[in-house]
This record gives sequence, C-alpha cells and structure tokens, in this order.
Amino acid sequence: MRVFVTGASGWIGSALVPELIGAGHQVIGLARSDAAADALAVAGAEVRRGALDDLDVLRDASAAADGVIHLAFKHDLAFSGGFEAAATADRRAVEVMGEALAGSGRPFVLASGLLGLLPGRVSTERDDPPADSVPAGPAVRWETARLTVALAERGVRSIVLRLPPTVHGEGDHGFMASLVGVARDKGVAGYVGDGSNRWPAAHRLDVATLFLMALERAPAGSVLHAAAEEGVPFRAIAEVFGRHLGLPVASIPEGEAGAHFGWLAAFAGTDAPASSKLTRELLGWRPVRRGLLADLDEGHYFRSASRP
Repeated sequence: MRVFVTGASGWIGSALVPELIGAGHQVIGLARSDAAADALAVAGAEVRRGALDDLDVLRDASAAADGVIHLAFKHDLAFSGGFEAAATADRRAVEVMGEALAGSGRPFVLASGLLGLLPGRVSTERDDPPADSVPAGPAVRWETARLTVALAERGVRSIVLRLPPTVHGEGDHGFMASLVGVARDKGVAGYVGDGSNRWPAAHRLDVATLFLMALERAPAGSVLHAAAEEGVPFRAIAEVFGRHLGLPVASIPEGEAGAHFGWLAAFAGTDAPASSKLTRELLGWRPVRRGLLADLDEGHYFRSASRP
C-alpha cells in the first residue's frame, strides 16, 4: 500500500515508518519542518510538506493513498493550556481525511488515548467514557474517535487505536520523562495519595507493530487497545525514580498535587487500567518488549539527555 502517515517523524511515527517499509509498504509522511522532512527521507519515506492546519494537503494526500494512519496531534498546544483548541484542530483534520476516503473501503487508523476512559475500572475496547464526566477538551477528542468509528458506515475501514499514557522507550520525552523532571526539580519522587492508581503502558516498538497490524487486518469500525501492561501502580514508578535519582519517595496529598506536579497533576493521580484482551484475540498482537518498570530500570530516562 501507499500509506499516508501524519506524525511520521514523531515518537511513534519514527518507529512505525520502518515497520511499514519493512512490510513492503510505501510511506508518504507529513512533515511540517525541514528536520522532519530530512528524517523521513533518511528513513526511506516520501515527504509531503504540511501541518495539521493545511487541510487541502491532508485531503489530497489521503485521496491519493491506499491507507492513512493519523498520529499527529498538537501536543505543544495541548500541554500549554490549549487542549480544546488542539483537539478541535485534530477533529477538523479527521473530518477532511475521512471525507477523502469515503466510499473507498480503504483503511484509516486514528491514534486516540486511554487515560481517563473509565477511571477506577479496567476499561475494555467496548467501553466509552460517560458523556457527562469528561472536560471540554478531552470530550472533543473522544467525539473525534466516535466520528472515526462511524466512518465505517461511509465505506471507510476505520480503526481507533487507543494508546496508553506512557508509550515508553529510549528517547521518550513524554509523560515519563516529564515526571522524571518533576522529581528532579522537587527533590522527591512523588505519587498522589497511596500511589495505588494504575497506568497502562506499552513499549513504542510493540505499539508500532500494532499500528501495522491494524492497517493491514483490522475490520471496519474496530476499537483497539495498545496496552501491553494493564496497569502499573504509580507508586512503583515513583520507587524506580527514587532509586535511580537517589531521592526520597513520598506521598503527595491530593490537595497539593497541583503545586507539586504542575500540568501533570490531572494525570498523575488518575487510575486508568486498561485491558487489551479483545485486541490480542482479534489481531494476534503479542507484545514482546520489556515492560515499563524494567525499561525505567535500564537507566536511559535518568540520563541528563532524557530530561525534557
């Protein structure tokens, strides 16, 4: 297939592009900068210059492709107080790409999220968040996922692939690296309350494999979970931080989480375990890379270069 990939030079995309090419696919990667374009060219992908706001570029590239994988999201805007604006831009992009694929039977794979799906319960691929429990910004993103599933009724082989909050591995500058930075800055490896809240996790190479499987084989209207681990207790994560950084490990009262964790406070105390049983049964996905705690123990998150 000729596969158009947004976010192709990003954290997951840079692992997915070699997977796609290795499986015999031709990749057309969206690049908004010279650095991204150079990285894609070196990886063997065709470069399409543009950004998520370039709707004509997204429309034309999707129409010319045999399949689309949408990984890009305005994370810099989202995590600087503009989550709703970022989610709205994402929705516009999905609407345009979905329209370009309508009636074709071609695959469209959307990267979505697991965090906050059903707090306090093990979520499955069949679950949706309660409509009245989600803030405005995340609500837009959940609606975008529902829109994607509904594209199956318009002749698109649409798939939503929900990602855990930490897609980990060497070179990660996401949640885990940010939390390491908080621990360094505060001089304590903290967790909220008793730290029993759980985060699902997966190694980015296992996630890349799942995206390839979804593109090639997932049925229309599928919802998949990229949870290699159902739920890693947050206290266990903090304990690894403390051991590697030589810092005390301590509970942060819920009322003080905002001051301690900053923008991460809304996530640090969330209990969001998730099952991937149905995904594994459907596609035969078998994660084989090391788990989150073992990956943290490798030490790469604690080198100075890993700090965001």
